[in-house]
Amino acid sequence: MESIGRDLNEMQRVPLAPNHVQALRAAGAPARYPAGWTIVQPGDPVDRFVYVDDGEIEVVDAYTGGRYGSSTLGPTQFMAEISFLSGGVWTMPMRAVRDTQVTEVPRDAMLRLMAEMPEMSDIIITVLSARRRRQLDNRDGALVLIGEEESRDIRCIAEFASRNRLPFASHPIGSAEADRIAASCAIPSDRPAVIFGRDRVIDDPTPHKVAELLGLNRDVRECEAFDVLIVGGGPAGVAAGVYAGAEGLKALVVEDIAIGGQAGTSSRIENYMGFPTGISGADLVWRGEVQAMKFGTRFVMPRRVDQLHRLDDGQFCATFDNGHQVRAGAVIVATGVQYRRLPIARFAEFEGAGIYYAATDHEARYCQGAEAIVIGGGNSAGQAAMYLSRTAAHVRLLVRGHTLATSMSHYLSSRLEADPAISIEYGAQVVALHGSGTLDAVTIRREGMAEEETVPTCVMFVMVGAAPNTDWLTGLVALDDKGFVITGDPVEGGSPYATSCPGIFAVGDVRAGSVKRVASSVGEGSVVISRVWDYLNG
Repeated sequence: MESIGRDLNEMQRVPLAPNHVQALRAAGAPARYPAGWTIVQPGDPVDRFVYVDDGEIEVVDAYTGGRYGSSTLGPTQFMAEISFLSGGVWTMPMRAVRDTQVTEVPRDAMLRLMAEMPEMSDIIITVLSARRRRQLDNRDGALVLIGEEESRDIRCIAEFASRNRLPFASHPIGSAEADRIAASCAIPSDRPAVIFGRDRVIDDPTPHKVAELLGLNRDVRECEAFDVLIVGGGPAGVAAGVYAGAEGLKALVVEDIAIGGQAGTSSRIENYMGFPTGISGADLVWRGEVQAMKFGTRFVMPRRVDQLHRLDDGQFCATFDNGHQVRAGAVIVATGVQYRRLPIARFAEFEGAGIYYAATDHEARYCQGAEAIVIGGGNSAGQAAMYLSRTAAHVRLLVRGHTLATSMSHYLSSRLEADPAISIEYGAQVVALHGSGTLDAVTIRREGMAEEETVPTCVMFVMVGAAPNTDWLTGLVALDDKGFVITGDPVEGGSPYATSCPGIFAVGDVRAGSVKRVASSVGEGSVVISRVWDYLNG
């Protein structure tokens, strides 16, 4: 299956060409670091591109101070992380092994060079993506979680980091690694904790606090003006960000949970053109995010747009959940849909403690050798059941209807029916949840049967229903009776994606009548930019 980048261990190193190096030296300045000098620490801003002219640089374990891995950076190589594109922060310390001479190019100047020299940009982005992949594959990073198995808050951080492709390590309380790291930070070893580097222990951890530390709430000034504000970081929103940046528009993408949206919860997408072996939804959209950032599009998350107003000058003012405001000449609504909560007693109590809305490698760890319940009859539910069957002892797919033919792709339903580790139960629904603190069992009721069955399980995945995220648009644009945004001819919008309010466009699953597929969302997000351009320049 495709990933976010190539395997760094198998890559043939391609050095920057002489004209690339010449351009770096013209735009940058020389710097020298003595042996043993720590060049960057976790949390330092990635504000420069560092090209090694002579010497050697090593990656350092933030908690032991020793060298991380066996590889070092030498002459003709460069020191950078993928967060360089977004203006984020370093996630690992870097240290000079011996006296080292480098050329340092300020970030803004380097981004301009990469835009002007695509061959250089290709080499750099390929390497940075591969470096991030290795961090994720090795489950390493300066961000460390202790006690994920015992704390819902820590699980929430783990899900946030996993879905956003942020490297982190997770250790159970009482493990040797947890004890070692707790000792190095002078904190109790018997309590859950979130740590970023040796000096930052996060009190009352939340995704917002982690995002601040990692530079995800990026430098958006109060009332900063953009050509287009894209609300939603799923496939449609990220595609719009790619094309907006490519067309020279100043664009901002705002996402309230994780880049990838609902598609990011899909463990494997096999029917998206160009990926014959499949790709996870999160990896697919992460690639798009990198592509958009290359063109200058900015991202901010986790942030939610609470209010949107049209100003007297025709522009729009968006207010975020933290009270921060930005202005935009046009707005693209790409907020997609979210899975519905089931009307079952104690449902909210077990969210994040046995009930999940995503089935990725992160959640799959929770059902190792256990019975897993998946609720839903669409492609996402089918993909989840197939993926979980590799780690769970058995997977039950509960479908309220009597067939999968109308809601699931044929290739997927055929695989489900042939997999001995999966059972499909039609006309079945969960009616009760059991457990103290975490989910222990569920009660299943089957149509036409008086007797109910209680099944021991620690995980239930809910992938049913589609509620649009449009409360913040009420009174501003026309919505249908289910809350989806009406576009095109019914509201005399002038284009298939224009809403009843000039300057506001809607794409992807949030749009009434859209085809609920990743490919169509990407297509709509790509095409709508031409309409936005016409509106801004009309």
